[in-house]
Amino acid sequence: MKFLLNISIPSIIIMMGISCKKHETCDLPNHNAVQRTVQFRLYTNKDVSTDQHNVSFKLFIENAKHEVLWDSTLAPMKEKDIPRFEDKIVVQKLVPNDDNSLLKVGFHYIIEDVGYASHDEPDFPGQSFKVIDFNF
Repeated sequence: MKFLLNISIPSIIIMMGISCKKHETCDLPNHNAVQRTVQFRLYTNKDVSTDQHNVSFKLFIENAKHEVLWDSTLAPMKEKDIPRFEDKIVVQKLVPNDDNSLLKVGFHYIIEDVGYASHDEPDFPGQSFKVIDFNF
């Protein structure tokens, strides 16, 4: 019995030492950081009523390392179906995994048989809300 006790106590101490790691830093979220929100607005003031090209829009948020934090693709539409300002498409998004680094936000779009382009805006430091207006 004494032999078992002599082996058990050191074994328990060793297992606790291996399994319990002490952290010197606390990995709690930064509650002082401002949560940022982006509002994307898509519309046109041009007369594209006869334009039959298909166009696809992708909304995006990137960090300073050019890592995509969020993106979303709208359903393809004809250029003539892009709404006027009064009926604009609005998407509002809280910046995910926001580390308060510089951001690049905007639209990528592809016009069928024409090409690829983008409309983007750089960071909005100190702002908790940013509107990206894209008048196509």
